[in-house]
Amino acid sequence: MNVTRLLTAACIALCCVALVACGSESRTLPPANVTPILLFNGTGASPGDVAAVENILTTERLSYSTVDSPHLNQMPDSQLREYRLLIVPGGNFIHLGRGLTPTAAANIRNAVQQGMNYFGICAGAFFAGSSPFNGLNLTSGVRFGFYSAEDRGVRKAPVPITTADGQTLDQYWEDGPQLTGWGAVVGKFPDGTPAIAEGSFGNGWVVLSGVHPEAPASWRRGMDFRTPTAADHAYAAALIRAALNRESLPHY
Repeated sequence: MNVTRLLTAACIALCCVALVACGSESRTLPPANVTPILLFNGTGASPGDVAAVENILTTERLSYSTVDSPHLNQMPDSQLREYRLLIVPGGNFIHLGRGLTPTAAANIRNAVQQGMNYFGICAGAFFAGSSPFNGLNLTSGVRFGFYSAEDRGVRKAPVPITTADGQTLDQYWEDGPQLTGWGAVVGKFPDGTPAIAEGSFGNGWVVLSGVHPEAPASWRRGMDFRTPTAADHAYAAALIRAALNRESLPHY
């Protein structure tokens, strides 16, 4: 009887191990030559912003795969380097950083240094800086602060962004950074601080945005935007393509 129970327990344990192993391998990312863009949708990423970025990528017919925190924690930098672009959307940069291991952050940093490109939006821009919350430090020690509207108690608003080529686009802003001290300035907030910036980190190209040009029309309810949603989405697509193709945008 005791032998039977032991054999049964052993079988259950083996089945559990097998199920865990299968679960960890249940979703294999398509190869980078099929989907050259990785879109982060893990801990700290806003599901709404992930969906907004997916909408732009789908509209532009850009192939991508989503990657969550557990998968990113397991990816060596050699695998990351096979991809052309990592997009980290808005959300909570504290939770985002804490949801990844220090090794994962180091692997992302090394992959960018070796040639993978990076596009960070809002939380993704904070995370790219020298954040104390496991940040990537693609900015040579520069740590970003919030845009000055935060000091006035404003948490979200339409903000006119002036680009270096003379456009003024009303962009959705929500608790986003200003990017003083790093890169070439592509677009400015009304107070003159950088809203969008670009630069290189090693062999990788980095584009950061403190605003959300990808924001859907539903986020605009109750706010007065002078720029049509379609125009902002076109600008979001331009930023993604610039990051993907390592193209320098007009800058100040």
